[in-house]
Amino acid sequence: MSTLIRAALGGVLVLSVSAGAAMAQDGYRLPPQDIVDIVDAPPSPFTTLSPDKRHLLLLHREGLPPVSELARPMERLAGLRLDAETNGRHGPRSVVGLSVIDLDTGEETEIRTPEDAGLSGFTWSPDGSKAAFLVTDADSIGVWVADMATGRARVIIPEGVNAVFSALDWMNDNETLLVTLVSDERGPRPERARVPDGPVIQQANGYEAPVRTYQDLLGDAEDAALFAWLAESQIVSVDVTARRPRPRPIGEPGLYYSVEPSPGGEYLLIDELNAPFSYDVPWSSFAETTEVWTMGGELVAEIADHPIADGVPIGGVITGRRNIEWQASAAARLIWAEALDGGDPRVETDQRDSVWALDAPFDGEPVEIARFEDRYYGTTFTSEGQFGMAVEYDRDTREVRNWLIDFAPNGAEPRLFEERSIQNSYADPGSPLTIRNGFGQSVAAVIDGAMYFTGDGASPDGDRPFLNRVDFNTFETTELWRNAGENYEEVIDILSDDGARFLTSYEDPETPPNVYLREGDEMRAITAFENPYPQLNAIRKELITYEREDGVPLSATLYLPADYQEGDKLPLLIWAYPLEYNSASDAGQVRGSQYRFSRVAGTSPRFMVTQGYALLEDATMPIVGDDPETVNDTFVHQLVLSAEAAIADSVERGYGDGERVAIAGHSYGAFMTAHLLAGSDLFRAGIARSGAYNRTLTPFGFQSERRTYWEAPESYYRLSPFMHANDIDEPMLMIHGQMDNNSGTYPIQSERMFAAVKGNGGTARLVMLPYESHGYRARESVLHVLAESIDWLDTYVKPEEPVVPHVPDQGEREAE
Repeated sequence: MSTLIRAALGGVLVLSVSAGAAMAQDGYRLPPQDIVDIVDAPPSPFTTLSPDKRHLLLLHREGLPPVSELARPMERLAGLRLDAETNGRHGPRSVVGLSVIDLDTGEETEIRTPEDAGLSGFTWSPDGSKAAFLVTDADSIGVWVADMATGRARVIIPEGVNAVFSALDWMNDNETLLVTLVSDERGPRPERARVPDGPVIQQANGYEAPVRTYQDLLGDAEDAALFAWLAESQIVSVDVTARRPRPRPIGEPGLYYSVEPSPGGEYLLIDELNAPFSYDVPWSSFAETTEVWTMGGELVAEIADHPIADGVPIGGVITGRRNIEWQASAAARLIWAEALDGGDPRVETDQRDSVWALDAPFDGEPVEIARFEDRYYGTTFTSEGQFGMAVEYDRDTREVRNWLIDFAPNGAEPRLFEERSIQNSYADPGSPLTIRNGFGQSVAAVIDGAMYFTGDGASPDGDRPFLNRVDFNTFETTELWRNAGENYEEVIDILSDDGARFLTSYEDPETPPNVYLREGDEMRAITAFENPYPQLNAIRKELITYEREDGVPLSATLYLPADYQEGDKLPLLIWAYPLEYNSASDAGQVRGSQYRFSRVAGTSPRFMVTQGYALLEDATMPIVGDDPETVNDTFVHQLVLSAEAAIADSVERGYGDGERVAIAGHSYGAFMTAHLLAGSDLFRAGIARSGAYNRTLTPFGFQSERRTYWEAPESYYRLSPFMHANDIDEPMLMIHGQMDNNSGTYPIQSERMFAAVKGNGGTARLVMLPYESHGYRARESVLHVLAESIDWLDTYVKPEEPVVPHVPDQGEREAE
């Protein structure tokens, strides 16, 4: 084995064994030029429809940012990544320009915004006449508002916005914005002392406090002081129609993470964090107080006061009032949920949650609205009276129930609208389309006694999105439209009360999504975004199904190179991500569509098709078991069955030879990759990106595993590829961001896995990407990952005969 090679010129840390010495080089690397051209192709804009359905706002994006943008100074505090210079979230800009399309005329108007600035935080005024957004430059954040009728934007607050949390919200008058500003009273930035005041101390006080393996937590008192300094804000209101908008302070500065005006505009619902903070959990579990204020900043009522939530059971909820929010269909009424099981999902009970309401002036007794057998997950209110659609979910059976509930006093009895396994995609009724009600709140539209639902329309033939009309009283469903043909089209919103005129997003394998206006059989294009990489149009794409040995149906999307000839035997890359299911029938459902635009971006495995590989993308790897507590006990066995079936099908269809096969995945897919290399001899090589391999480092559960390490130590051992590193005798490329902040996938997971494979004589390569998190964003990083992946597959998978890694003798090791 070779010594450690640090390629410092470009900042990429590469750990290499001699078998891959030809791949080791200093600095960032580039894949073939045809791939570089595709990566650098300009992306299509994002689109968003105004609430009045008269304008389409286009958010123009730039390509991948340089790594220098990721390298800006970052503060990793309380589970957040912050930019102290701007007092907002850290990260490269994405949206850099705006334009608006008038849907009646089809005319597009450019909205002039500052050059070299990032645009974010877009929020429509309730009537859709304006859009507010944040403008971020090198050292500050401001607020701008664009007028849709004129296409003009103006600065409202030039600088000083505090965007650590949500910074913007409209009042229902369509003229006033609520904004959080950096407090003038916070003083200078806390400086980190060179000599600490003392040790960092944590203490356990005899009660259960299981926590996930969160990252970027506070580390000491100085971190806590800096977090408080950055998070403290002053709430202000500002009239955007004024000639010279002047922010008006509301209340005193505080650690406010949410400021919500009541639908009637008379009150504010304020969520504020309280010190002392925790070193064990992120900010969302810190102690907090929820209050109602007047618009002048005076306290009306304290609604909840919660301590640090570090004792919540895994998969559980806090006790007391939670999910406190305004009822969208009332001027000033609060609703919330309360656990009836102590917040513990392991408690056996007939009723798990209750929902309550409290009317202004919030000094009376709350009214219980409903009780639920399972955990309550929120309500979507409708435009009909005080009716709302409330969802409950059973985590054991994975059953979801959707109830139509009347929140009015002495309202009608709840009626069950939907009951299904959340994994049963074929039975998914979709989601209701929304409108703004008289308070300017987004609610499910009830028009002439009916609601309109749209969804993916999963079917054995793939996704076929639909538009359904649902009778509000009987729930009788009428299909108004369904996607058909060799294209993929989904409804954005209806433009007429009868649903006959509506907007869709239309795409096909060669055309990116564009917005169309449909009326009957007539279609009119609203946008005309072009294919940024037409050179890929000839790539073949097909949604295929097959079956594994135990009868579980499987599916994948098959990609074949443009020059593929029937009968050619190609090297095959299988890209997958395992999911758990309660039943084989749900696991075997077909999801996705072969008629979607073949988008190739970032580090997509589709790039490998341009290099002569067949690709099975999203090859299903279901883990089926009716007991969620023990389903993972057969995890590896079921992975192998699914992999065997995919490879056998490739041979049967004639494009694969059953020998030159690689397995790859990201995150849990990387975990899967390591397991398949250790537990089978099906593959020539593997690529594992941003994975976790030692489950004793995630002892309080992971993914869907509910047991703790101490409850099932043998399972944690079996489910840790790290423990079986000595069985990995196929080459494995591991890639990881040095600043991965995903729970459970600390960078040390890949570092120790590489050391384990290397120490046991295996062939491996570890690439650590500077400044990258769980996904990879910088242009240099993306191109380097593609170059590494292509070289790895070309070296170990593409050759007709297996490559035997060269093991250097003592002299060669000494020479290194």
